[in-house]
Amino acid sequence: MKKLLAVLMALVMVLGLAACGSEPSAEGGSVYWLNFKPESDEALKEIAAIYTEKTGVEVKIETAASGTYSETLTAEMDKSNAPTIFVVSPNGVPTWGDYCLDLTDTAIAKELSTDAYNVYDEDGKLVSIGYCYECYGIIVNNALLKEAGHDVSEITNFETLKAVAEDITARSEELGFAAFTSAGMDGSSSWRFTGHLINLEYVHEYRDDPEAWGNGAYGPATLTGAYMDNYKALYDLMVENSTVDRKELANGGFDAAAEFANGEAAFYCNGNWEYQGLLDKGMNAEDLYMIPYYSGVEGEEKAGLNCGTENYWAINGEASEADIQATMDFLVWLVTDAEASEKAVTTFGVMPYKSAAESTNRFLAQANAYLADGCYNFAWVTNYQPNVDAYRATAVSAMNDYNADPSDANWEKVVTAYIDGWATQYAAVNG
Repeated sequence: MKKLLAVLMALVMVLGLAACGSEPSAEGGSVYWLNFKPESDEALKEIAAIYTEKTGVEVKIETAASGTYSETLTAEMDKSNAPTIFVVSPNGVPTWGDYCLDLTDTAIAKELSTDAYNVYDEDGKLVSIGYCYECYGIIVNNALLKEAGHDVSEITNFETLKAVAEDITARSEELGFAAFTSAGMDGSSSWRFTGHLINLEYVHEYRDDPEAWGNGAYGPATLTGAYMDNYKALYDLMVENSTVDRKELANGGFDAAAEFANGEAAFYCNGNWEYQGLLDKGMNAEDLYMIPYYSGVEGEEKAGLNCGTENYWAINGEASEADIQATMDFLVWLVTDAEASEKAVTTFGVMPYKSAAESTNRFLAQANAYLADGCYNFAWVTNYQPNVDAYRATAVSAMNDYNADPSDANWEKVVTAYIDGWATQYAAVNG
């Protein structure tokens, strides 16, 4: 069975000082970046335009729709003008590792400030390197909590989170806002629950038995499901104390970010990449906090945020020599040029490169504060979801049934989708 030699999820740290990079040297080559992050599309196109104006080198940015990266990459790699930059996370190495340029001792790898998020194949080839580190959890508008007579400091576990949320629900008409934003199950939103929230199941299984997870090097062939009741408790709390009735969630089309920014809800399940957008929508930075996924697990008072990445740069080793050089030059410029790296950090949150601009993201600072206080990190074990698109699609279907009728029988469908589905998809990918 093929095993991945990917790195153990480490801590998010805000690193680096802004500096100017060297001028690119590629001649005749071009760059094609198949972007994984829809929320960064506009910023990356601005960066690409600056580089093209500066150097004359064409930089094409194409962004896959949310939840479709694997199928989009498959289609694009079959074309004659395939991407020169694409994303290969640990669970993608069996499929895409052979296409990747070995980044060992390359110019871009030498700019890294840490190797904590490097991804290797079983032969030790450096397949891809992290380009941003992020955190996610439950975003809190503390101004609304204070209106309700509460404060974020009183939330230290699931019991206290539940008490605050249910108190807000009980007085929602009086207060004029709900506890949680909507939890739509369409492609633009379902990843928050089938990719992010389910991480609490994986993390606690990993903490119980690191050896079963290869001590962080690869995911297990099967899961125990030991923490699915905790997942259920937190998910139910979110959808039962929300702006939208759970029976409507399958329809999707909701704008949770707008609900939160407009003061319609006090809690929003998402990550640090939302920070700048919330400020742009008029929210005050000092009101914004991020708290962990409290779900009733013993000792969770010392839990931190979910810190890690699923964003890894790979360079297409089958591209022309000119395109490879152009791509290498572009990436080095991106992480060393003051203006470019500042734009990139604004959309990515933080970049682990020695000369990249420093992050001012409040959520990342809070993630570091949890760690500094001795809290454990929720590593991004979700990165090891096998055959990720098919796996999550099955989970969405089961969760839609459960939301329509939250019975014990329908909850068992959810457990089957996540736990049995993992084993099924793992076998399909790994044999």
